[in-house]
Amino acid sequence: MPDTTLFSVEHLHKRYGDATVVNDLSFSIGPGECLGVIGPNGAGKTTTIRMCLGLTAPDGGRIHALGLEMPRDALAIKAQLGVVSQMDTLDPDFSCAENLLVYGRYFGMKDAQIRARIPDLLEFASLTSKANAKPGELSGGMKRRLSLARALVNDPRLLLLDEPTTGLDPQARHLMWERLQLLLQQGKSILLTTHFMDEAERLCNRLLVLDHGKKIAEGRPRDLIREHLEPDVVEVYGVGAMALLESPLRTLAARVEVSGETVFFYTANAAELLQALHAYPQLRTLHRPANLEDLFLKLTGRQIREEG
Repeated sequence: MPDTTLFSVEHLHKRYGDATVVNDLSFSIGPGECLGVIGPNGAGKTTTIRMCLGLTAPDGGRIHALGLEMPRDALAIKAQLGVVSQMDTLDPDFSCAENLLVYGRYFGMKDAQIRARIPDLLEFASLTSKANAKPGELSGGMKRRLSLARALVNDPRLLLLDEPTTGLDPQARHLMWERLQLLLQQGKSILLTTHFMDEAERLCNRLLVLDHGKKIAEGRPRDLIREHLEPDVVEVYGVGAMALLESPLRTLAARVEVSGETVFFYTANAAELLQALHAYPQLRTLHRPANLEDLFLKLTGRQIREEG
């Protein structure tokens, strides 16, 4: 294990009855690094986060954080962590400032110390004007930023963020991303689970791809794309697009996939395919570089999985 490792998981296992939810999972996070964990519903992401927080006991493996071990040193580790969960856990009866004050007390911080931090935390969250507003008066994006500010009240070295932008509109997501980038620039480390591939590509230094509780890929986003995918993607949709699956055009791509009413052609040279598609003016096409969503779908499949 490198000396710079801030957080590490070694051969983690978790079972519920006959189902193995996390299967021999190992990873580490260094200072100032954002590690993204992506995978379909039921891949084991949330269970992994819960074990990292000491909320669920692993059946096997070890978790080291900040020179300590979970769950043995759970209280000492949690004192140096910041957590933003999927669900809103703000107290509706307290104002924004009061939510920060009460939360800081859980860490044994003195009121004067917390009050000294509140203005900067509210400014960081762009909520200075909402200091006396209660969560019920805030938009979804404001609530998520307040949750992030609350997670910073103890000045943690590591943040665990479980799908922090789910349910936000594009503007609110971009503002949240800006704040997370600032934290990384300040040297904070982040463990992030997300369903948004653009979020993972924008924020994460490295990605961990989980499926059925196992790690199926790990690396830098662009490296994973180069390793697993052809560089060009041509999306074709419209009336008659499915007929292309039985046409000579299929031979012009290294790989062809279908999702909904769209045919995806994966190729190292899109020019010939695009030229051939001129013979199908009724179809609409999109030529783009391969991205993380393509990687996710190739590694975990295009079939939608229900929660649970």
